Amino acid sequence: MNFKGISYYLGLSCWPISILSFVNILYSSYFDHYLNLNSYLITLFVSLFFAFSFYIISKNAEKNIKFYEQLLLIFIVYFFSSLLISIPYYFSYYQISFIDSFFESASGLTTTGFTIFTNVKFLDPTLLIWRSTSHWIGGLFFLTFLILVFSNFKNNYKLTNLIYNPDKSINLYKDTKKIIIKVFFLYSLLTVAIFILFNLSGIRLFNSLNLSMTVSSAGGFLPTNSLSDIIKHTSQEIILSVGLIFATLNIYFFYSLSSDFKNIKKHYEDIVILGGMFLFSLIIFFSIGNIQFINIFLNVISSVSNSGISSYEPPKNFYLFFVFLTIIGGSLISNSNGIKFIRIYILFKSTIFELFKLVTPNIIIDQKIFNTQHKINNENLNSSFLIFICFFISIFILSSVLAAGGLNFENSFKLSILTITNTVNSTLYGLDEINFVNLLTSSKLAIILFMVLG
Repeated sequence: MNFKGISYYLGLSCWPISILSFVNILYSSYFDHYLNLNSYLITLFVSLFFAFSFYIISKNAEKNIKFYEQLLLIFIVYFFSSLLISIPYYFSYYQISFIDSFFESASGLTTTGFTIFTNVKFLDPTLLIWRSTSHWIGGLFFLTFLILVFSNFKNNYKLTNLIYNPDKSINLYKDTKKIIIKVFFLYSLLTVAIFILFNLSGIRLFNSLNLSMTVSSAGGFLPTNSLSDIIKHTSQEIILSVGLIFATLNIYFFYSLSSDFKNIKKHYEDIVILGGMFLFSLIIFFSIGNIQFINIFLNVISSVSNSGISSYEPPKNFYLFFVFLTIIGGSLISNSNGIKFIRIYILFKSTIFELFKLVTPNIIIDQKIFNTQHKINNENLNSSFLIFICFFISIFILSSVLAAGGLNFENSFKLSILTITNTVNSTLYGLDEINFVNLLTSSKLAIILFMVLG
């Protein structure tokens, strides 16, 4: 095991936290928010200490680590970064326990949005920004890992070779800097664009800043108790919907827009997902009635993008439908989670193919994936089925732990799905009343583990 090589990349993961700690220190000093200033200073020094320490350890190490070492690195990065992000919570004047601090930071880094705070609007502004930036860092990590690690053809269970990906032939060591810069630029550009749109729509600057980082990462943290406190007009709902659509689509969709518009026609996956979200919205809209279409459309996008934030609470009999939408997820190379649409597409098409073969053995059916040159093969099918099975085994295990911890069966089941899909427990799913502080420590630890696994 190349622990020195792993240390090199672990040290790189400390730098975003150091930079954002420094930004929070500047913000606290400029606006005279000194109550939590020391906690950000501690975070800055600790993250810098580990960044330089890991650099010294790995200075002469072989940095081209193997695939399974890359998987180990991902787990270490999420847990170690969560520890660093938990420092401002733990040393704040709110007297938060260590497990609750770690829970909040892991929820932020995995862009889930579960929170131990019952009244967010009374939090210190610097802590609100810290929560939002933890989402933003988590989204950056996730996109980077998707492209650097999971675009490996030899172990391609993420199926990223089946969709548009200009960085297919990459090497973790040689291309790390290039990929990180490209992802950082695209991700930052997306965040700034959403931030500007929110400002132009009349949302106050502070809320626009926090909400733009949450939306671009498909997270669930809000700077207020309710999204309706921020989003008050139809135009703002439209902008929020557009922002969540961006987070649902392939990050290279925007790269295609900026570099070579001709590549847009290669984004079959994104086009089908957009059409599917619109179709789902129409079905629900005509089923419910007496409601604006934009409210339904926002709920569908929020579920598919695995954000979960919503300003409209649907009828109770639609809760479970929106929960199952979170299972689908968006594009493979995006900040959405879930099983992912393309895997469900492969499983569904293969099932139809097998059924037709039973009825008409000599029938010839097109096995192409969308309208591309790729065809469904046994490796694609086995990979999709494996993820599908693992997903529902995870739901069974986590819901059992939560039920043993005191939650009823329905809430345990729905919360398990939201945990694994990294979706916040909002009014959209009828779970907004869950108080995570009151959960057993075993339940919190299980949720933390499955948030990272998700």
